[in-house]
Amino acid sequence: MSSVIRLAEPEVDGRRHPDTLRKVTIGLPHLHFRQIGSTNERARQAAAEGAPGGTLVTAEEQTAGRGRQGRPWSTPAGAAAAWSVLIRQPVELPGTLPLQVGVGVCEAIEGLGATGVEMKWPNDIWIEGRKCAGILVEARPQDGWAVAGVGLNLSIADEEFPEELRGRATSLGRDVTFKQAVAALNEGVGRRLAAPVAETLEAFAARDALKGRQVRWGEGEGVAAGIDRQGNLLVESPVGCLATLNAGEVHLSLPADAA
Repeated sequence: MSSVIRLAEPEVDGRRHPDTLRKVTIGLPHLHFRQIGSTNERARQAAAEGAPGGTLVTAEEQTAGRGRQGRPWSTPAGAAAAWSVLIRQPVELPGTLPLQVGVGVCEAIEGLGATGVEMKWPNDIWIEGRKCAGILVEARPQDGWAVAGVGLNLSIADEEFPEELRGRATSLGRDVTFKQAVAALNEGVGRRLAAPVAETLEAFAARDALKGRQVRWGEGEGVAAGIDRQGNLLVESPVGCLATLNAGEVHLSLPADAA
């Protein structure tokens, strides 16, 4: 299960230079497990073993999945997809990579028939205001690689979510199969990893779930005002000052009635 894409390359006189086109493959090799502790952990292991960029690790069930800041992420058997890809390229974290992956996930979900898909900076994907997917990017910039992991709820019923997530989490539904979800993620994320970053940030802006909403963090609160070119969140304070929030430095929250 692979997706072949072309890297975005420089233009000459408004045209793509044919000699600079390259191909990138996501999903070759593809390591699939019925059950695993963590697909991200296995992908990091593959990176340490010298696996090529584009190596994909998937699982139908995760027993030790993690989200951002170490939060547990549940991937129940047969009802969700765990997907992690090894990326070998210069990496800066925090940076735009989580947003590039996130926009690709949004487009994958839209391609599977969902509407009302948005991204909550920096790593949550919403359908109609409820979380259906999460992203975790882990990197070793000094070694030139990153692992981007996605957990996607496929068919978890509302009553099957942990009590604290009921009403806040949702599933893709629509009888989407595991294989269909993986193929869509390969295509959507692969395309966004290849696209110009500026173009992808524009696509994010069209799906920005926070813009115009009240947000809070450790040092203050304000109204989300979009992102900058480095992928940082911009927040306007009550007195009109603009703060720049880095995903690696803050824990963001919404008011209880909007979370």
